Formats: sequence, C-alpha cells, structure tokens
Amino acid sequence: MTRRRLRPDEVELWHKVTENTHALHPERKGHEAVMPRPKPIKKPHVYLPPADIEVGVKPFSAPSGHDLVPSIAERVARAPVTMDRKTFGKLKRGKMLPEGKIDLHGLTMDRAHPRLTSFILRAHADGKRLVLVITGKGRQSDDEGPIPVRKGILRHQVPQWLSTPPLAQVVLQIAEAHLKHGGGGAYYIYLRRHR
Repeated sequence: MTRRRLRPDEVELWHKVTENTHALHPERKGHEAVMPRPKPIKKPHVYLPPADIEVGVKPFSAPSGHDLVPSIAERVARAPVTMDRKTFGKLKRGKMLPEGKIDLHGLTMDRAHPRLTSFILRAHADGKRLVLVITGKGRQSDDEGPIPVRKGILRHQVPQWLSTPPLAQVVLQIAEAHLKHGGGGAYYIYLRRHR
C-alpha cells in the first residue's frame, strides 16, 4: 500500500493541531530513549513441602466440585455382580431369553409399584429365573417448568423398588437390558432359586 500525499488543507489542519499539543514525556527525545523491557530471569523451581505435612503420609482427599448423583445406568452398571459371571456375561450380551416380561411404561408410580411387586413375587413362586421389566426411557416434555423433573421416573424408581423388601429377598441381580430387549428402557431381573 502506498502512502498518498497530504493535500494543502490537511497540512494546514495538522499544523494547527500540533501547535496546541505538548509532549507527554518531554525528557524523551524520539524512539532511542525508549528502553526495551528486560526479560525476567527464570529461577529453577524448588519444591518445599509445607511444614505441617509428613513425608509418607497420604493427605486427605479434596472434596469434589459437585455432588451430582450418577445416572441410573451408571449405578446399575457399578453394582457388584452377585450371580455367576459366565451367566452374567450371556445376560449382558442378550443371549438369554427372559421367561416373563411386564410392561410398565405409561403407568404412574402408584400403579406401577404394586404391579411390579406382584409380578416379581409370582415369577419367583413359579420358578422363573430371568424376567424383563420394561420401564420406557421417559417422555420428553416440551414444558420443562420452573422445577426440574427427571426424565423417566419409572426407569429411576424400579431399581430402588427392587432393592428394598419384599423384592430384595428374591432378586439376585439387576442389569440394563440388551438393545434387542429394550436397551436403556428395560431391565433384566435375575431371580434367586425358589426354595
């Protein structure tokens, strides 16, 4: 880009501006007076532990930044395996066929809980080992409202109901169903042997 020459009226205006201005730093004479800033000298970092810490003693763990409850899928997956591992592997891969199933999606909690309880106890009394409980994944609501509500109330409640009496005595393992049996919207319930 080439510089253009100033017109006479622009030169006259520039002279008027410079007549009334004063230098901010009159002691500086041009660019030579400006000294470059020295670069900071990097010192080697030496770690010194605080005086109140003992060497070889594990420090207390810092609290996490949040206390959010893990998702239901994470909680069910983290549950310890209480059944035969080989059978559990077949179960997770969808290789075992459920001997009975109940569909709870679309029901309210007060209607679903008694149906689930009677279904599980009846299946156990009949000697069934594997049943499928379909809860659905939850309805996506358009109006969230001011109070947050969990998506899939039954999906979150069913594992809790199965881990409390009277169902806890007959349930051996809870696992999320394989995709061909409903995936995240269903649970495999492996029951104890009928005595």
